[in-house]
Amino acid sequence: MKQVILYCRAGFEKDCAAEIQEKATRLEVFGYPKTKSNSGYVLFECYTEGDAERLVKEIDFQTLIFARQMFAVAAELQDLPSEDRISPMFDALSDIEMPVCGDIRVETPDTNEAKELLKFCRKFTVPLRQAMRGKGLLLKKEHSKKPVLHVCFVAPGHCFIGYSIPGNNSQFFMGIPRLKFLQMRQVVQL
Repeated sequence: MKQVILYCRAGFEKDCAAEIQEKATRLEVFGYPKTKSNSGYVLFECYTEGDAERLVKEIDFQTLIFARQMFAVAAELQDLPSEDRISPMFDALSDIEMPVCGDIRVETPDTNEAKELLKFCRKFTVPLRQAMRGKGLLLKKEHSKKPVLHVCFVAPGHCFIGYSIPGNNSQFFMGIPRLKFLQMRQVVQL
């Protein structure tokens, strides 16, 4: 694998790109970041095959300031047909050595444009999870000590598929911690 994707807050793509470039250079992994303004993600393209896995294993995710999530990209798919999105995913992954994963996240970068796409991702997660389990790419039960399978839709019909390392990724969906507020009567009882 030669690509790493990092989610970031929209508008901070250049900062995230500079950060991953600096971390990669320290590890003597050479490549370049690709950014698109306000896209909510950065794609780091490594020059050498296998360096993407090295980056996601050796860069301590907790030391990254601008990245919300980081994973090695196994495949990029464009123009997925709306009638069958799953089969092309399996075709793309068939020649790639992927670890068996313990969880799956179908996500989008956090942008206003992706809000509609997020609705699709939520609906698509269950059938994709079942199909991935059927093909042996995902364990039958969630397992937090195994890699996380990521499917990141950046546009309708355009996604990146890859995995993150357990304990070296964000445990949160889309890399964003969410606060769960107490109901008012629970607050009154306190």
